[in-house]
Amino acid sequence: MKRLLLVCFFVATLCVSAQEHYRTMPLAENIKTLQVGIDGQKLSLPVIRLDDTDRICVKFDEMSHDRKNYYYSIRHCNADWTLSNITEMEAIDGSSTGTINDFESSFNTTFLYTHYAIRFPNDQVKFKISGNYRVTIYEDNNPDKVVAVACFSVVEPKVSIEGTIRGNTDMEINRRYQQIDFSVDNSRFPIKDVFSELKILIRQNGRCDNQVLGVQPSYTTSSKQSYVNNRALIFEGGNEYRNFDCSSIYTFGNGVDNIKYHAPYYHATLLPDNSRAGKPYEKIEDANGRFVINLQNDEADSVNADYMFVHFTIPTEKPFFDGSLYVLGDLNYNLFDRSVRMEYNAQHSAYEQTVLLKQGGYNYMYAFVKKGETSGSLQPMEGSLWQTRNEYVIYAYYRGWGERYDRLIGMQVVE
Repeated sequence: MKRLLLVCFFVATLCVSAQEHYRTMPLAENIKTLQVGIDGQKLSLPVIRLDDTDRICVKFDEMSHDRKNYYYSIRHCNADWTLSNITEMEAIDGSSTGTINDFESSFNTTFLYTHYAIRFPNDQVKFKISGNYRVTIYEDNNPDKVVAVACFSVVEPKVSIEGTIRGNTDMEINRRYQQIDFSVDNSRFPIKDVFSELKILIRQNGRCDNQVLGVQPSYTTSSKQSYVNNRALIFEGGNEYRNFDCSSIYTFGNGVDNIKYHAPYYHATLLPDNSRAGKPYEKIEDANGRFVINLQNDEADSVNADYMFVHFTIPTEKPFFDGSLYVLGDLNYNLFDRSVRMEYNAQHSAYEQTVLLKQGGYNYMYAFVKKGETSGSLQPMEGSLWQTRNEYVIYAYYRGWGERYDRLIGMQVVE
């Protein structure tokens, strides 16, 4: 009997470890400009309060004028973005599946596309509990034809979080790194065992590759948990994001060298970027990696903004042989994949890449990923400075003894 229990435990452990950690990203080539945020608020985090009037909006473009039959399903997730063990009925009041009926075709654009949108909560969907949620979008009511995944969170504020960013870290003083110190005030929300019941997730500028999950408090009392002088909370300072504006084909915006029409599409060539490694800090206004879809002098930018091929160039005498260089930012969901991997052109002595993007304003940087690693470093091309103004988002999850899911009981932005 003991042997049977051990085998069952081993199989269950394998199943849990094999679970996918979900994140917002398209899964089909014809899906572009997938965005998740608060409805009507640009540059917002995909987080709403439980029982509030705000709604999450998931929107995307399908690159044709052929109407597709898209459906969605919603599932609750754990703090680490694996699927939780609770049923849809326990998390959602209404139906966890439905059709996407809000769509509109592009007008007078060189690239044909159809814009789709869905908002939550709605007449069919209301959230019963807090936590992370995954929306799976699939075609023809076939769950095997998934085209995109969108992730957002619902918070029930039970604790307050305060944090600070400092350049005087436990590794070095005012040079390349930043350290986060913060505290969680749970005086109005008793927690019996903070080491097992409270889970913390910290993200820098929306990135998942360098996020910190599961850090434990340095000091604890019944009403306050302090996370200070913890080496796990040290991040590269990086640099302020580069930016460009291609919202008009007639007036070249910031960072754009030229926009030309090469039949049948527009091409935007950015000004060549230079390495900022080893250079002093320069204050630049940015949006911490985000982008905004915008068409100058047109309020209907969701269907009137065109797509264009955007050409990135960064000159360098020699290529990197121990890793790859990527364009980093929300423009590619902070993913390191082939579509944004820079290719070295020996004839031009420069890294180059072309990305299809919708008109608007974008933030980006160049991240270096060593062979065999998954986390990107900004130091080789952007430098890393303690003065950089980064956005850190702290999420506090709670799962009491005997409970089956992680509640999101607090969230705080620290800049």
